[in-house]
Amino acid sequence: MPKTHSIMIHLRLATTALCGVLVLWGSLAQAQPVPIHKLRIVGGLDGLNQYTRHEEPFWTKELSRLSAGKFSADIVPFNRAGVPGDDMLRLIQLGVVPLGTAILVLLAAKNPEFSAPDLTGLNPDMASLKTSVAAFRPYLESTLRKQHGIEMLALYVYPAQVIFCKKPLASLADLAGRRVRVGAVTQSDFMATLGAVPVLTGFAQIMANMASGNTECAVTGSMSGNTLGLYEVTTHVHTLPLSWGVSVFGANLAVWDALPPDLKSLLRQELPKLETAIWSESERETADGLACNRGAADCRSGRKGRMVEVAVSAQDERRSQEIFTSAVLPNWLQRCGTRCAEVWNQSIGPVRGIMVPPAK
Repeated sequence: MPKTHSIMIHLRLATTALCGVLVLWGSLAQAQPVPIHKLRIVGGLDGLNQYTRHEEPFWTKELSRLSAGKFSADIVPFNRAGVPGDDMLRLIQLGVVPLGTAILVLLAAKNPEFSAPDLTGLNPDMASLKTSVAAFRPYLESTLRKQHGIEMLALYVYPAQVIFCKKPLASLADLAGRRVRVGAVTQSDFMATLGAVPVLTGFAQIMANMASGNTECAVTGSMSGNTLGLYEVTTHVHTLPLSWGVSVFGANLAVWDALPPDLKSLLRQELPKLETAIWSESERETADGLACNRGAADCRSGRKGRMVEVAVSAQDERRSQEIFTSAVLPNWLQRCGTRCAEVWNQSIGPVRGIMVPPAK
């Protein structure tokens, strides 16, 4: 058979096969439903109600329901995803994590300005926290977008961070000399000023450190501590909120821009509702966590302990304010750099009545 004739036969066979494939693709395309756009989410801390009651159900169930099955998502908590909390911002920026949740205080080593609205001692109640966060929010949103390529979509909060101790205490002054677990640098500043020995450890290591004797007190959420079982290994809980654990949920900007317009519109509409629900629950859980730790009859969500609850005295309130203005805020400004005094004075400072001298 001539070579050219053989080539023509192969070409006709290839063309016939290609046409068959195209016909098949066309029929499959007509038979398939509208493709589902599935998102990948890294959420907050596993085992806590922000994640189990709100984040996880929203992404795994509500998103599909709200979009009539058009959109869905997978979510994993960051402490089970193998993602260090202080690296979350960078991973979202790189697109390794398309959409993720980052606790602001865990970003302090590389981005100290982001801890401003939740500095230890700044917000002794939920009302003051809301004021601080609202004042700082425009700066945070703008900075995340312009400097980090991240679209901020929501701000979440955990219940108040309080002090659990193995031995009795009547006031903050009794913490002097004790080894206290802290989860943030500004908590270290606060405890060091009290004369305590701050031990910076992750949330997942709290119980192990208490069991080993490496720490005898721990700063963590009132309900978070109950969930961990701190009520079984400690005897006293001081009710002063030292901080709250504000976290930001954001998307890689390129990923966000590429999402279908109707999905972006849906998320813009629904995520503020999710944010509001998380804030409301965190406020309820602050009180409920304390109730459960002391074994009160009105304990609803946790397990009942038999802890002694140490009420906040006027002396403790004054001491906390003094430590904030004399140590926590100045130390944060020193670590944060020259621009942070300006940022503070343009956001949180005026609404909280705490202005700082301009950086020199």
